[in-house]
Amino acid sequence: MLHSRRFSGAGVRLVAAAAFGLAGITGALAETKWDMPTPYGDGNFHTQNIAKFAEDIAEKTGGSLTLQVHSAGSLFKHPEIKNAVRKGLAPIGEVLISRLSNEDPVFGVDSIPFMANSYESAWELYQASKPFLEKKLSAQGLQLLYTVPWPPQGIYTKDAIDTIDDMKGMKFRAYNASTERLAQLAGAVPTQVEVPDLATAFSTGRVEGMITSPSTGANSKAWDYLNHYYDAQAWLPKNMVVVNKSAFDALFDEEQAAVLEAAASAETRGWEASKAETAEKTQVLKDNGIAVAMPSEALQASLKEIGATMVDEWKSGAGEDGAAIVDAFNK
Repeated sequence: MLHSRRFSGAGVRLVAAAAFGLAGITGALAETKWDMPTPYGDGNFHTQNIAKFAEDIAEKTGGSLTLQVHSAGSLFKHPEIKNAVRKGLAPIGEVLISRLSNEDPVFGVDSIPFMANSYESAWELYQASKPFLEKKLSAQGLQLLYTVPWPPQGIYTKDAIDTIDDMKGMKFRAYNASTERLAQLAGAVPTQVEVPDLATAFSTGRVEGMITSPSTGANSKAWDYLNHYYDAQAWLPKNMVVVNKSAFDALFDEEQAAVLEAAASAETRGWEASKAETAEKTQVLKDNGIAVAMPSEALQASLKEIGATMVDEWKSGAGEDGAAIVDAFNK
């Protein structure tokens, strides 16, 4: 039986019940239901991990706290999720961290190309940046529960590339400021193309190369329009699950503990699931005729130089927090 609260009195619990649309005071005290918006479909490994997260919370709390997962942007679209949680329109939600980089450069640290280009280094970067992420989120009334990375980003091309010179003049897909800058530094021509338009863009010669994950390549059937994939592991962008602090604080102590335990398990499970997704989708590329290879030493060296430039540029915009993150990561 749950019997202790972090805040005394029924007021906090009842305010939370009203804010999040629970059915009634009596029911809210006995059982809390949280709506959880997520951006991706049920077949996505992030969503599958969240489904298990929800199961764990229900089990650990004996059903006193349950999560209703609304996948594929069905409750709030991806760009709306973070603010929906912040405003209390939903108590909890998932978002790609780097989507928030326009708010603060700290949110974009995991998408700096060639800064952390393995799961091990991505984890180290996460540990270096986590206190700063938590501080930024806390100032907005949010609490970080856990993160899970996407598979690392690799380079897809129609023609083989061996050195950075092979990318000069290449029409290269760009979908944000970071990929546009990467293309520029490589001597390529950045070209804006959305995922649904990839096949047409490659087939018509509008683009000749792109950088994205094995998952996107496999899901978009990249073998229909290109021939090479270089496992550059340029960066591992992460999703995060955040909770509204007022909603979290209104839970019983035992419910809070259950959420944190389930979040820790989800983070461990999610990182392993990401590794499995990488291996599985890379094999799909191979099985469908794409030549999969590591970048040559010459190409890798040039890409690292580009990464160093972009780290310096990011630090100049991120100020003291950026410098502290980079220093902690380099240690």
